[in-house]
Amino acid sequence: MKQIIKDRVLGLIREYRLIPVVRVSSREDAMSAARGIILAGLPLIEITSTVPDAFGVISELSQQYRGKLEVGAGTIFDSQTCQTAIQAGASFIVSPLLDLHTIEMAREHEIVCIAGALTSTEAVVAWRAGADFVKIFPCGSVGGSSYIRALKGPFPQIEFVPSSGVNLANARDFLDAGSAAVAVGEPIFNRKALPEKNVEQIAEAARQFMKVCKAN
Repeated sequence: MKQIIKDRVLGLIREYRLIPVVRVSSREDAMSAARGIILAGLPLIEITSTVPDAFGVISELSQQYRGKLEVGAGTIFDSQTCQTAIQAGASFIVSPLLDLHTIEMAREHEIVCIAGALTSTEAVVAWRAGADFVKIFPCGSVGGSSYIRALKGPFPQIEFVPSSGVNLANARDFLDAGSAAVAVGEPIFNRKALPEKNVEQIAEAARQFMKVCKAN
């Protein structure tokens, strides 16, 4: 059963090529963000551990939208937090850094792991340790899509997910450079739309990214 769920999540990431990242200052904003993603028809969302009551949010969303939304836990730094996220119902784990114990924990539970890296050495270490994808963070600060293109040259077998610096204007460039998917935060979850609970505005922003990102 676990492998079936993992295969589903892997398939959705590769199909939609878009991971919306929720990093907000309140539980209410996180729930509004999720409702916008559901309205857009996007079956993936990442809730970072910096969100107040993040694991409670993950638990509620994974139960309320079971079968419609795969909820990931982001900003995971260590294996203990990884285990807590999995117990809360996270179906994928995202880390901003390379932590081998986190990768090991995710593999032990047969959960999709998007491990963090920045350098080519870190990327290879993460991949060899069993990460399903390697998140390049902060990608926009080190060359953006051109950096992904440079990494894909010697490492075509590694599936990269750039984070930080991805927007609607350059998302296609990142994908054309060889990214498996892109991680997008504020360009979808507008700071004005969230406090106003403008779910439709969030949904429309997500739809625009989906048009650009989804695999043909």
